[in-house]
Amino acid sequence: MPRVTSADVAQESGVSRTTVSYVLNDKHGAMISADTRERVLAAAARLGYSPSAAARTLRSGRSDLVLCVLPNWTVGPVLDTVLDELTRELADRQLSVLVHHGRGPRPLAELWRAVTPRAVVGFTEFGAEDADAMRRAGIQVLNTSLDEDPHAVFAVPQTRVGQLQVRHLAEAGHVHLGWAAPAEPRLADFAERRLSGVRTECARRGLPAPVVQDVDLDVGSATAAVRAWRSAGVTAVAAYNDEVALAVVAGVRACGLSVPGDVAVIGVDDVPAGRLSDPALTTVAQDAGVQARAIATAVAAALDGAPAPAADQAGVLRLVVRDSA
Repeated sequence: MPRVTSADVAQESGVSRTTVSYVLNDKHGAMISADTRERVLAAAARLGYSPSAAARTLRSGRSDLVLCVLPNWTVGPVLDTVLDELTRELADRQLSVLVHHGRGPRPLAELWRAVTPRAVVGFTEFGAEDADAMRRAGIQVLNTSLDEDPHAVFAVPQTRVGQLQVRHLAEAGHVHLGWAAPAEPRLADFAERRLSGVRTECARRGLPAPVVQDVDLDVGSATAAVRAWRSAGVTAVAAYNDEVALAVVAGVRACGLSVPGDVAVIGVDDVPAGRLSDPALTTVAQDAGVQARAIATAVAAALDGAPAPAADQAGVLRLVVRDSA
């Protein structure tokens, strides 16, 4: 069914499109009689007219959009859930979310100038030039972070993820640990920080440095990694995430070994497949709801001209112990 336009309202009410525009936009100073105004509003109601987002933007100089800018990352289950929860939280505030993936050569400035968002949320820090240009345009600029950062509206320090993994394995009596790295280069921002946390916690506890192996999501790659770990005396593996951890479990079995009897395995993200695997996967869960609510609250505060409240990050990371470790 075609969209009802202001031209349709003008025809229905028997007045000009200019008159319709004045009435529907409640333009002050226009000499329009009460009878004409009522006739236009009644026609718009009968036809089910509603102004387009583009028209609202032109009138107000601002859209109802919040632009979320992602680096060139893969969108895993946690980030996907954060975006879904954030969309729901902001919808309650009459705001819509537009997600932009930072891929390709198109400058960010072309996008925000085209859509005129009310706020832009960067999932990593913007360059100073981009941030300053957006602020000069009256756009609220907010950032999240993968590190401890007092300027970010929310941070899930990825080093803490690796530290939690090692803490659990070490307290279970494991001394020689392996770390299963992802083969996907676009995950480097997360992987480097998580591995740093693993190394830091091993050093703090006086454990040998972790034996690092790349693990692709296939049995052959995982089997080769397990053989290398066993040769190095590794008894437990901390994996980049649950997908990589499940590949490690498959590799352990392909070597004729058992989990956790021969090799304990811990992942990250608490994906449904990990809960259903045999054995069920021990993991570090990241609470996407906590992250989304903190970002939405910060956006709302910024649009109201108020300082963002301190984000409550308690419980955003949680160890979930199951049979694999």
